Amino acid sequence: MGPGFYVFRFSRKIRFLTILSMALMVALLLWFGKSDVLSVFSKQDPSVLAKGDKKKPNISLTFNISWGEEKVYDILEQLEKNQVKATFFLSGEWAERHPEIVEKIIKGKHEIGMLGYRYKSYLEQDIDQVQRDLLRAKEAFEKMGLKDVTLLRTPNGHFNEDIVKLAQKLGFSVIQWNINPNDWKNPGSQEIIDFTMKNTSNGDILLFHASDSAKQTAGALQTILPGLKNKGFQFVHISELMTQAHAKTKLVE
Repeated sequence: MGPGFYVFRFSRKIRFLTILSMALMVALLLWFGKSDVLSVFSKQDPSVLAKGDKKKPNISLTFNISWGEEKVYDILEQLEKNQVKATFFLSGEWAERHPEIVEKIIKGKHEIGMLGYRYKSYLEQDIDQVQRDLLRAKEAFEKMGLKDVTLLRTPNGHFNEDIVKLAQKLGFSVIQWNINPNDWKNPGSQEIIDFTMKNTSNGDILLFHASDSAKQTAGALQTILPGLKNKGFQFVHISELMTQAHAKTKLVE
């Protein structure tokens, strides 16, 4: 009976600590979603933009594209119809394969950022591999005449302090987000609409996808774009949001 009793007490303690740790993680995530100031970096460390100035009604609509060539056209049509300018983050590999779509994005006066070259998590690669991927992406965009692409969103949004330092050393500004309706999961157009309309506030960076996996995004934008405008929000490029931003962002681990 004695040993069994102590095993039970030890297991119960482990369960309690596990639950407590999970609760703290959830609290941090909720705080991050509502706050524009949360960072594990010190003032001397590199920062990552995930939200702009909460005192101004400017927001940035961003799209990731790493594969496919169909859904992006419907999204561009909705942006043009509603006179909204967005920032598109493209993988270098995808951009090389679809220069005509890249040109159409540029003609729509949207901003271009990059997702690296191959869409593979940087946390699954050593730092030298990450550097090679970034340089290859930079070269790919330069060959297309895009020599000033300095906005970087890491694949899957995965990064650590070393990756951010490397990116900044190479001249990139790392961009995250704080509003994510997970449109690529296709939860239903109404769910995408409801989440975005309920949670968007001043200075937010909205993450959407224009790859072919995002089958409901264009339909949801028909309601979201005029709806957010009616709420008084103004859509601006990430570069413009950056000039107004006073916040540091958290490091995603």
